[in-house]
Amino acid sequence: MSQNQSWSRRGFLSGRGLGASTGGMLAALLPDPPLVKPGQDDRTASQWTISRRAMACDFKVHLHSLTLNPVGVAETALAEIEALEDLLSVYRGHSELSRVNAEAYHRPVRVDGRLFAILQRAAELHEQTQGAFDVATGSLISAWGFFRGPRRVPTEEEHAAAMACSGMRHVELNAEEMTVRFRTPGVSINLGSIGKGYAIDQAMRRIRMEFGTQCALITGGSSSMYGCGSLMGDESGWLIGIEDPEDPRRCVATVRLRDRALGTSSTSNQYFVHEGKRYGHLIDPRTGRPADVVASASVLAPDAATADALATAFFVAGLDKAAEFCHNHPDIAAVMVLKQSDAGRQTAASNRRGPRVVTFNLSSHDVKIATDGPLRCTS
Repeated sequence: MSQNQSWSRRGFLSGRGLGASTGGMLAALLPDPPLVKPGQDDRTASQWTISRRAMACDFKVHLHSLTLNPVGVAETALAEIEALEDLLSVYRGHSELSRVNAEAYHRPVRVDGRLFAILQRAAELHEQTQGAFDVATGSLISAWGFFRGPRRVPTEEEHAAAMACSGMRHVELNAEEMTVRFRTPGVSINLGSIGKGYAIDQAMRRIRMEFGTQCALITGGSSSMYGCGSLMGDESGWLIGIEDPEDPRRCVATVRLRDRALGTSSTSNQYFVHEGKRYGHLIDPRTGRPADVVASASVLAPDAATADALATAFFVAGLDKAAEFCHNHPDIAAVMVLKQSDAGRQTAASNRRGPRVVTFNLSSHDVKIATDGPLRCTS
């Protein structure tokens, strides 16, 4: 698919430890528990929140107060996430992904079905976003020092060498044999931009199957989450705040999550400054250089892996590509936060001077903007 083709709906399948390739500013706005009389069946009552450290962030499971065996539910979800970290993390030398990175150039490597599934999803999203999303960029992440440091601007020779072995074009997936093979030496896969979301999806699937859970919110750090049901016992869903990437003391918007996921990407927390210029950790796979188009990109999708991956792609590709993608995919919604310096500029997506927060495929029930009102572009 050429770079100047549109992001087509056709063929789209609804993407620090693992979190090193993504960043975000999501905050759950969970209501304080109201007073409940003993024995009262009040479904707006308080909640259980149980957390565990994994993938270099805090994963939290929020459950309604009336959930049966809430500790068992949460521990099952968190155990699933922990097991997936052992499979997917490039920061664990014994992980299956680390084995793939070490051996896949020399021979096809047969992998666990879960790892193969996430790689297939990543390949699909790579194609549909024309390369704006790409997990085979480990060489670039290392060249810029965002893997194990030190963070720095690579020389032109180092940049060229990293680009030569970067990209899904070098990765061969054999679905029949469930093997992964690299066509070029030096290729390295990093699942930071999709792994947390995938782990959340699997954790939510498991507690729904094993416990029949109907109301839960699972979050991975401040960038990934999936909400099912509604804490307040109605149809509204979980209330989530999207923080201002340039002022973490406030939220630029709130959204409602009910049986869908939210992922966000920004470089607010992971960057370095060199000779007065700021370089964020989200690298554009097409250029091999840090993306610097918008302040943050948040995506709502049917699953957390897709939400995370598309948040990264929209952050890299910018407002117009996000608008085009959402126009062709009505099940995908986005909240794009422009830089303060760009908020008043004319954009192709709006054809007029626009606000700082731009939304796509979201109704007034689903999103509230903290500024003078959103610009909505719907399909």
